[in-house]
Amino acid sequence: MSGCTHRFGPRGLCRGAALTLVFGCVLATAAATGSLPQEPDAAPGPRTRAVSSTVAPVDRDEIEDAAADAQADGKSVKDAAEEVVSRSGDRWGAVYDQREYEEFEQALDGSYTGVGLSARRTDDGAVSVSRVQPGGPADRAGIRAGDLLRTLDGRRIDRRPVAEVVALLRGDGTGAAAGSRVELGLVRDGRSWTRTLERARLTTEAVTVRRLGAEPSSAVLIKVAAFTKGAGAKVRDAVRSAPEGAGILLDLRANSGGLVAEAVVAASAFLDGGLVATYDVRGEQRALHADPGGDTDRPVVVLVDGGTMSAAELLTGALQDRGRAVTVGTPTFGKGSVQMPSKLPGGSVAELTVGHYRTPGGHNVDGRGITPDLVVHERAQQRAETVLSGLGGGS
Repeated sequence: MSGCTHRFGPRGLCRGAALTLVFGCVLATAAATGSLPQEPDAAPGPRTRAVSSTVAPVDRDEIEDAAADAQADGKSVKDAAEEVVSRSGDRWGAVYDQREYEEFEQALDGSYTGVGLSARRTDDGAVSVSRVQPGGPADRAGIRAGDLLRTLDGRRIDRRPVAEVVALLRGDGTGAAAGSRVELGLVRDGRSWTRTLERARLTTEAVTVRRLGAEPSSAVLIKVAAFTKGAGAKVRDAVRSAPEGAGILLDLRANSGGLVAEAVVAASAFLDGGLVATYDVRGEQRALHADPGGDTDRPVVVLVDGGTMSAAELLTGALQDRGRAVTVGTPTFGKGSVQMPSKLPGGSVAELTVGHYRTPGGHNVDGRGITPDLVVHERAQQRAETVLSGLGGGS
């Protein structure tokens, strides 16, 4: 049916927390076309994320009945629906109120409320700033990539999942909006300090492109931060406009997913049709295929890490399994379950796990991730550039 959506990206890492698109950490939602079937009266879109293989799908009628009963009794529809999801054991099932879901939809266009920084887990378990958005609140406060994040509003975050840290930065689940404040405790070169930042409405470029050298045939680096609307076409256009003979370094590190349709378009830039992934929805098998006419000649290396999730893993698995790219980096996150949103009374939305996806080679990514062809823990980009050069892709 038309109007369906299909999304890859973690949500609900903290119960009730809205984890919308944030650079290099957690991505969420989307309205794609031509993807999974939309159920009657469903809210926009199925998507995927990791979930325990032992989870029994939540019965949609059960959650809708609980929501209807709650509304009739004057109780919280969201609380009633969350209770059903909690009992089900669906680790990645989640319920969002209308405001939270609207935030997700805004993220589809690459906008979000936050402080303008990306975070990652370091090898020793700390949380560090991996990127600062130029002109954003973090940038204006003098925060730099490499700074360590130790506290948020006075709470230690060392052992919290990065996705949870991102939710706290955004103020998800608390109603925090642009203009609200968050205090960050940071460490740089052994010196500790705090900064209080005002959250702002920010936009970002999901895809950035640059040359890796000055020679005419120098390789092209395509960095995809997230698969928001238009990201796939930007990857395709970058490949088409790359100099003849130039290789492509596709950087998917810290890409936490997004719209599966965009990931398929990106895959189509490197493939001449064929299978991208298979998936099931409540036991019914489906397939995603690339469009014909992609560039199948120029060398491609894909950079991945533990922050490569969901739709980014789908793209990585397709290029790896089909022998189209050499993958370099560290094993990916392992998020490959399918969620189907359903609209509840009062505007709330429940997202329930309904299936999983597999790579063209039949590999289940969920809970396992993808192991790169070349596992590199340090200077990964440098090693990837060397591999690309060895493939004849320029330097």
